[in-house]
Amino acid sequence: MNIQGKLNVIFDTQQVSDRFKKREFVIEYMDNPQYPQHIKFEIIQDSCAVLDNFKVGDEVMVEFNLRGRAWTNPQGQTNYFNSLQAWRVTAVAAQQPDNMGGGSEPFQNVPPPSEPPTINITEDNDDDSLPF
Repeated sequence: MNIQGKLNVIFDTQQVSDRFKKREFVIEYMDNPQYPQHIKFEIIQDSCAVLDNFKVGDEVMVEFNLRGRAWTNPQGQTNYFNSLQAWRVTAVAAQQPDNMGGGSEPFQNVPPPSEPPTINITEDNDDDSLPF
């Protein structure tokens, strides 16, 4: 799964146990600009350092897995938890306006279009229909 949004908060890395660490961050998702959504993700282990390359306000693409687990408390009640575990965070390049109306893809060396085909219409055609 993936989602694009603006980095809203980047938390410090938490050492959860001797062998496990995680870092949380929040992106602002604008599927409806009137009601922005603030979605919290976590990134784990060695990937925590990836967030050092970003700052609040950056536009990012987050690729993630949806994780769910059950936990039974000492009273025997089972609770369910979900997490959004990011495995890749990449910067989204700002689109530069250009004269061609294209997106952010770099201009490639494309040969010029060939001459359009010519249609010869002779005047001796008595039919008023179109040539196609």
